Amino acid sequence: MDHDPDCVLCRGADADAELFRVETWSNDIWRLTTARVGEVAGFSYLEPRRHIASISDLDGEEAATLGSVLAGSTAAIRDASGAGLVYVYVFGDNIPHLHLHLAPHREGGPLSSQMIKGSLHKTHLPTGEEIWSSDRYPLQPPEIMDATIADIRSQLG
Repeated sequence: MDHDPDCVLCRGADADAELFRVETWSNDIWRLTTARVGEVAGFSYLEPRRHIASISDLDGEEAATLGSVLAGSTAAIRDASGAGLVYVYVFGDNIPHLHLHLAPHREGGPLSSQMIKGSLHKTHLPTGEEIWSSDRYPLQPPEIMDATIADIRSQLG
């Protein structure tokens, strides 16, 4: 397995105490840990054992099993925590080892579903529809959105 000696997540169980978490499930490919300290009971982390920086680096068995492992993990977290649903966040800025944050959400709880910086406000589209958007960042022009969509389609065949 590929490991980075400078990566805290590559240390596995040896880093759990330092990260205030405990292993709740694992197999040869994936590891699920749950926070021992925090605002949300059941907040967990799913990470591959192999050191990879981002979700786009998944391959082989990691890629083939992510869906079933994620579904099983979030169902267990939802049921154990009494949450209505489990948010899945993927960040990569602070620790360059892929880890999915599995966050049980309850109405009135401390988690936010907001992914955009700034205050949200209603924006009226030319079609008359309304969407929520950031007051700090303008909507991208349609030609940029359409070109990006076309490029993604082209790359995926």
